[in-house]
Amino acid sequence: MNEEAINYVMRRMSTCLDNGQMIRLQKALEESLHNEEGVTEFSSEELLERFLATKRLEGRSEKTLSLYRFNIEKLLGKCEKNVCVMNADDVRDYLSKYREENGISKTTVDNVRRNLSSFFKWLEDENYIFKSPLRRIHKIKTTVTVRETYADEELEKLRDDCRVLRNLAIIDMLNSTGMRIGELINLDIADVNFEERECVVLGKGDKERIVYFDARTKLHLMKYLESRNDGKPALFVSVDRPYHRMHAGGIEIMLRKMGEQCEIKHVHPQKFRRTMATTAIDRGMPIEQVQRLLGHDKIDTTLHYAMVKQSNVKMAHKKLLG
Repeated sequence: MNEEAINYVMRRMSTCLDNGQMIRLQKALEESLHNEEGVTEFSSEELLERFLATKRLEGRSEKTLSLYRFNIEKLLGKCEKNVCVMNADDVRDYLSKYREENGISKTTVDNVRRNLSSFFKWLEDENYIFKSPLRRIHKIKTTVTVRETYADEELEKLRDDCRVLRNLAIIDMLNSTGMRIGELINLDIADVNFEERECVVLGKGDKERIVYFDARTKLHLMKYLESRNDGKPALFVSVDRPYHRMHAGGIEIMLRKMGEQCEIKHVHPQKFRRTMATTAIDRGMPIEQVQRLLGHDKIDTTLHYAMVKQSNVKMAHKKLLG
């Protein structure tokens, strides 16, 4: 009965008290009704480490965890309060000053907001706070830009410029599968099924999925592998000894140099992924299937990658109205 009474009072007072006041009220009620020591208090740093441990257990990548830590520690450094007593105005003021001092875009600020929201939502779920202050801070509206894709002529220029079999195979793999650069560099030769023209990649959250490549990619990939005698398991390795597995930075530099030679702007691995998604939708593939190919949890993410061509919208409109 005492728990019900506490919950009733807390619900009634949640609209007029902030997190710090709610915690003190809850502690006072529990001490009064249960004669206990009350709510255990932790430092902001201790709560951050607990949050990161939880996310690591859930399978978040080290890159994501580092981003969480960076953005949350920035907040802790600017706001001297314990996170359990921070309110919406504290966070809103921090985000506003953060953008002004660093001259960053609305998109970047919203990414910071999402990281902080995950942290405070976890604090709420774990009963360290009564209500997340980020509930009152909504998504920051940003300008939607049309992301670039490769034209067919640009892809052919890149292929023609390849003087190394490995580079040609990389371009074809990225373009035909739409896989992430991190998925590409982690591929082993054993992961590739040449007969079925498919391979198993390990995506975000350690989720496996199958991606597919075309006949041209198969031929170029086989020629590249036939030219190797290093005995390494990695699908793509450095040209020179000791033939290390390629890393993302090395591929990005290689593609950027090729783009400069071919006079093609913004040559980047992610652009191949957007091109594949756009081409797939352009040729009638259902968005749900494109979502699976790209390994997205949410279809909204897929829509950010794929660009529907205006000419196709016009043709569809004519079919609709006659």
